[in-house]
Amino acid sequence: MAKKQLKDNMLGRILAYATIFLVAVIIVTMVQRKKANRATDVVLEIEALRSGDFLITSEDILEIIERAFGHEIIGEPLGDLDMERMERVLESASFILSADAYVDAKEVVHLDIKQREPIVRIMDRDGQQYYLDHTGTKMKLSDHYTARVLVATGDIPPYDPKFSVAEGNNLRSVFELTQEILKDEFLENLVGQIYVSRKNELQMVPIVGDQRIILGDTEALNDKIFRLKTFYQEAMSRMGWNKYKTINLKFKNQVVCKKR
Repeated sequence: MAKKQLKDNMLGRILAYATIFLVAVIIVTMVQRKKANRATDVVLEIEALRSGDFLITSEDILEIIERAFGHEIIGEPLGDLDMERMERVLESASFILSADAYVDAKEVVHLDIKQREPIVRIMDRDGQQYYLDHTGTKMKLSDHYTARVLVATGDIPPYDPKFSVAEGNNLRSVFELTQEILKDEFLENLVGQIYVSRKNELQMVPIVGDQRIILGDTEALNDKIFRLKTFYQEAMSRMGWNKYKTINLKFKNQVVCKKR
C-alpha cells in the first residue's frame, strides 16, 4: 500500500512538472510570436495645454522617433521596438514633459504625451528667445503656436541650467517673480511684461496703462506685492491708470510715485 502511494505521488509530481513545462513552452512561444509580429499602427494622444493649444504635433513626435531610431514605427517587429528608450527619447524633447509608450493586443503602438507648460517667454540680452516652464526647464519656441504668457526682457543673462541656484542671477529673479505673479489672480491679470534694467532692477509693465512698477530685487517680495495691491485698490481707482509714470516699491513701507 505504501509503495503504491509513493508511486502515485511520484507520478503526480511528474505530471505537475510536465504541465508546468508545457505551459512555460506555450508562454515563451506566444511571447516570441508576439515579438515577431509587426506594429500595425500608431495612436498618439497629446494632452493640450491649459489654453487648449499644442506646442507640438503628432508629425513632430513621429519625426523625433524616426530620427532617433532610423525607421518608422509601423511595420517594425514589436520585439525591435524598445518602448523604454522611446519614452526617454521623447522626454528629452523640448516640449514634452512625459511620455508613455505601450503596445495593445492588436499590435498598435500607443504614445501618450504630456506637454510642458510654458510660464514665461525670455528675450535675453544676447537676443536669444525661449520659454521657461514651471520647473525652470528651457523650452524652444514652437513653430505651431505662440504661448500667451508673460514676456521678460532686458539685462537677462544667457540660460544656464543651474540658474535657479545661482546668486545674483537676473534670470533667477525673473523666474521667482513670474512664479509669484502666477500665484496671484490680481497680478496675473495686471502684469504683461517683466523688464530687468541695466541697474539689475526688476520692473513690471501692466497690461493696462503704460507705467512702470519698480520692484528693485526679489527681497521682501510678498510685502512689495501687498503694497502694490493696496495702492491700486485705494489710489489708482480714484486717480486713474495713467496719472503716474512710475510706481516705486523699492523702499520699505513706502510707495513712491512719479507723476507724468
